[in-house]
Amino acid sequence: MIVQLDNVRRHFGPVKAVDDISFGFDRGTICGFIGPNGAGKTTTMRILATVDVPQAGEADICGHSVIDYPDRVRQRIGFMPDYFGTYNHMTVWEYLDFFGLTYGLHGKKRFDRVRRVMDFTDLKPLAERDVSDLSKGMKQRVSLGRALINDPEVLILDEPAAGLDPRARIEVLELIQELAANGKALLVSSHILAELSKICDEVVIIDRGKIRLTGTMSEIRHHLRSGRFKRGSAADGDGATAKKVTITFSKPATDAEKLILEQPGVQEVRIIGTEAVVEHIGTQESLANLLKALVTAEWPVVGFKSEQEGLEDVFMAVTEGGLE
Repeated sequence: MIVQLDNVRRHFGPVKAVDDISFGFDRGTICGFIGPNGAGKTTTMRILATVDVPQAGEADICGHSVIDYPDRVRQRIGFMPDYFGTYNHMTVWEYLDFFGLTYGLHGKKRFDRVRRVMDFTDLKPLAERDVSDLSKGMKQRVSLGRALINDPEVLILDEPAAGLDPRARIEVLELIQELAANGKALLVSSHILAELSKICDEVVIIDRGKIRLTGTMSEIRHHLRSGRFKRGSAADGDGATAKKVTITFSKPATDAEKLILEQPGVQEVRIIGTEAVVEHIGTQESLANLLKALVTAEWPVVGFKSEQEGLEDVFMAVTEGGLE
């Protein structure tokens, strides 16, 4: 693993910010790092970025200990914190050029590196603009450019899309995917779970300083199904998946609850006005049979929407808190 943490601990007095955590990931991987506010995400990222030091355990990047060889680690990482520090009266080019100099880049090598970073992040048209005058979205691009200036093997991105409008978020996430395709290893923290789930290869869920669950999205969904639901025959067949089904009627749905619960694969029903939210494990055929049973019983169905459980569902099931 290019990034590996083993039994890392960091306490602040009685607060166990990071409490004996272990996980790792490799090159070309986007690892989503999620948890409620105060779960320990930022502390973990700061340790990996050599900004903080653990009280116990080991953390290695590219085979170098963040504790014993922080200078070696810093040459191989790019860190994008959840805040963006600016300098007054400094243009975008000057800002990136300054950080290139801090990494020991000189002459043509530094010039070429700044130019490539600006091309990649689409900042070239803003080269002469003051950084402090940029929009939030453009500042996030500059912050990502700063993290890339040393051509790192590992990127640690803390809320890279926070506060951005939908278009800017999509553009930043596309840049992250391109970096992974180029062989970078990325640890990405975000509260925008629906979008994060679309780009992550692996997910690590942390809560109250403890790792609650790790794995690919399919592995995590499987774990959730086996732990959250009472499995029945419909869930054991080929192609059975856990889905949340929202059924909308043209009248209050209370009297439909019994009929829905009688159908194969249905595990739970919540009635909200004219809607029935159904937890269902089964095949596409069993979903079709659920709809058929309602129509046969002359229930006025005006909407039937199913979706596989997403990262938000996993998050809420696994953590003890919630998104803030």
